[in-house]
Amino acid sequence: MTARTVDVVAADLSAIRTRVDAALSSFLRGKRGSGAARQLPDEVVTVLDEFLFAGGKRIRPVLCVLGWLAGGGGPDVPAPVVRAAASLELFHASVLIHDDIIDDSATRRDRPTVHRVLAERYRDRRDPDRFGAGAAIVLGDLAMVWAAELLHTAQLSSARLRAALSVLDHMRADVMYGQYLDLLSTARPTSDLERALRIVRYKTVSYTCERPLHLGAALAGAAPSVRAALTAYARPLGEAFQLRDDLLGVFGDPARSGKSNLEDLREGKHTALVALALEHSSATDAARLRALLGDPGLDEDGARACREILSRTAQPRVERMIGERWEQAERALADAPFPAEVGQALRRIAESAVLRSS
Repeated sequence: MTARTVDVVAADLSAIRTRVDAALSSFLRGKRGSGAARQLPDEVVTVLDEFLFAGGKRIRPVLCVLGWLAGGGGPDVPAPVVRAAASLELFHASVLIHDDIIDDSATRRDRPTVHRVLAERYRDRRDPDRFGAGAAIVLGDLAMVWAAELLHTAQLSSARLRAALSVLDHMRADVMYGQYLDLLSTARPTSDLERALRIVRYKTVSYTCERPLHLGAALAGAAPSVRAALTAYARPLGEAFQLRDDLLGVFGDPARSGKSNLEDLREGKHTALVALALEHSSATDAARLRALLGDPGLDEDGARACREILSRTAQPRVERMIGERWEQAERALADAPFPAEVGQALRRIAESAVLRSS
């Protein structure tokens, strides 16, 4: 391992984020210019640009680059790999925009969600809220189209592009199935823990952790053993990430998370937290939870009652599940067939994901 590789992996993850942001900015500038030339609405790019750069940890592009390094890619990460990694952020934006419409979320990253921004922009219409939702669906679709375009124009070799598409086709299908499973289970709380975890595996694990790492490894032409090791790390980490997200969605501080801690309760999301609470509650508490979860008019008093039951019956169990999965991810890195410095970076990412408070 060269000194330069150590620098890239151990110290320069922020530089990767900077390069990803630069690739996204350049791509959107081009779209703004081509749109103006055809007299298309400038707000399409403006709203998406504002959403992309309102925050976000760029975890997927960073994992993609770490997959590249794990797979034997050189320490001087080439521009095509950075652009391919950046395409994941556009896909992520698409998923978030659509997810916020499905959940009727008011805020994301401490700002109004895209459908709320567009509704407010056209408040003088007779149907501003309907317009905002419809326009945001279109904008989310466009972000997905542009994610594919950014990948296809990244100047990858034909072999590397084929390998990338194989990974991304699975990722896209997984997250859509996860969304559908989530919709099927929302407002129908049960004690079925396995069903809650199945939603996590499709909706979160695949496109948050596993496939971004696989994409980078595929671009590096990694051996199957590398991909297997990345999977062994990514799957438990992805579950731990979502389990922490579920706790923050109920117990988190909106001032830190930028999201309401009422929405998951009002939606009646079928999470591991809810499943465990229903399994381990008394009949009285379980009936109370079922009556409150999924109530769109749930107020702070009702939310407080939910949190009291959830914290007493399920929160410690979910914390244990997070710890167990964190340990699994750590063990997977112990004998992984890639540079130790890559493993160190992946350990730091796991720690940040598991211990985060926003």
